[in-house]
Amino acid sequence: MTIDEARARLAAIPMLAGYTGPLDRLGGLTNLVFRAGDFCLRIPGKGTEEYINRANEAVAAREAATAGVSPQVLHADAASGLMVTRYIEGAETMSPEKFRDRPGSPARAGEAFRKLHQSGAMFPFRFELFSMIDDYLKVLSTKEVALPAGYHDVVREAGSVRSALAAHPLPLVACHCDPLCENFLDTGERMWIVDWEYSGMNDPLWDLGDLSVEGKFGPEQDEEIMRAYFGGEARPAERGRIVIYKAMCDLLWTLWGLIQLANNNPADDFRAYADGRFMRCKALMETPEFSRHLAAVRRG
Repeated sequence: MTIDEARARLAAIPMLAGYTGPLDRLGGLTNLVFRAGDFCLRIPGKGTEEYINRANEAVAAREAATAGVSPQVLHADAASGLMVTRYIEGAETMSPEKFRDRPGSPARAGEAFRKLHQSGAMFPFRFELFSMIDDYLKVLSTKEVALPAGYHDVVREAGSVRSALAAHPLPLVACHCDPLCENFLDTGERMWIVDWEYSGMNDPLWDLGDLSVEGKFGPEQDEEIMRAYFGGEARPAERGRIVIYKAMCDLLWTLWGLIQLANNNPADDFRAYADGRFMRCKALMETPEFSRHLAAVRRG
């Protein structure tokens, strides 16, 4: 999409129709995001309507803003997917490198998650891992893309994970569910979270496990985010859930990557992305540590 095309989309939004200032492209893996002065314009990516409910996203984005962890939503059109939010001045878009190099950033992310999870916010969607795997497999059944060898075998093995998680379920809370590093904006004092496309009511520890994977966290970063989130030492069952979700998020996002590949999304090499995530999931599930964490979750 050209800047002129983005300006045409901007002009269709009443509050920004008269804007003639700079339009700067920001990040985005599937969507196009532009800064327009004090505002951010989000234009949805091609094919996202197959698996994103924009009405649910708009509710979640507004709820998250009310909870104080996300920028104010100024415009959200469920039909077109166009969204305008307030621009956060002085905030750095995060990356694995910035989570490593910016002191205290894992702790600030943990505090933001705790604030969201304890806010009482209610999101319309129920993020149910195994149902979503089934849904993504249905989408892929209509496309000419091969699953990684052994994918269905690992899904079957994940049955033991499902039963362990269900033995002592945590209360469902409003979760981001897709904590890519780039969905975090850090001022150095406060961490903001953006992009609520996949958000829903979920086990809160999914968010911590998934961010650890996306941020390539080492043991020290994991300790930092857990201490900030729990206000001290995590219990073995809590640690176990986080590790389990590290594997499960890779299992799910493998399929998401294949959908991007099928939709010819040029933002990344999605074949390598999907295969890499699947291999990492499989490797973690085969470790003795994973079995120990699974046992801790079963015990509760």
